Amino acid sequence: MLTLFSLLTALPAVLALHLLEPELVLPVFSLLLFAEAAFAVIAARLIHVSEDADHITLWDLAGGFTLIGCAAAVFGEPDQAALFLTEQGGPRPSSRP
Repeated sequence: MLTLFSLLTALPAVLALHLLEPELVLPVFSLLLFAEAAFAVIAARLIHVSEDADHITLWDLAGGFTLIGCAAAVFGEPDQAALFLTEQGGPRPSSRP
């Protein structure tokens, strides 16, 4: 389960680094991790695991994805998220120093 968590965290990070502009990496990575957390929660609800499990469960994965997604959102700046949500072909407003 830990290997699965590592792969599902590292793969989007590597893809985002190679496919996106540097200022868009953290907002997109944050959104991807929140989506992965949502999928992990849905899977955890469908697969009922006893609450006294000693091993890593899907609930743990969902919490880890959420925690890392929140950290990526905090470290990203708001103007980067706004850049991601604006139209790519339209003119961009000039930023003030």
